[in-house]
Amino acid sequence: MRLLGNIIWFFLGGIVIGLVWWMVSLIAFVSIIGIPWGRACFVIGQFSFFPFGKEAVMRDEMTLQHDIGTGAFGTLGNIIWFFMAGFWLAIIHLLCALMCIITIIGIPFGLQHFKLAKISLMPIGQMIVDIDVAEAMKRRNADAFVASQQQS
Repeated sequence: MRLLGNIIWFFLGGIVIGLVWWMVSLIAFVSIIGIPWGRACFVIGQFSFFPFGKEAVMRDEMTLQHDIGTGAFGTLGNIIWFFMAGFWLAIIHLLCALMCIITIIGIPFGLQHFKLAKISLMPIGQMIVDIDVAEAMKRRNADAFVASQQQS
């Protein structure tokens, strides 16, 4: 199902969405000051090509290591992104999701737009992984949390 969904998505708009994100990424890289946002746009562009079977997760939760994108600078970058572009991009993806869901047959594609809307809000410090990897990460983090609570 993932393969079929990704193929249909790619040819019915995913290629356009991904290329637009990559174009914005290049513009951000050229501006030098926009490099963090350019990297985030590149990641979202990759996600936009084939979103079925993938999920966006916080990089520090996945790797268990903090870096510049997952710390205070990442938070500041996400706040700036939210007000400059993130809010509007999320609205666009939400509207596309609603248009897909109305058709009933487009519900799976609407769900993918919801995922894109979510990452559009705060992309810095996120990475894209397979759904199975994301579930294993959540299970690992939950187990570690439970173990730490039992020791208290």
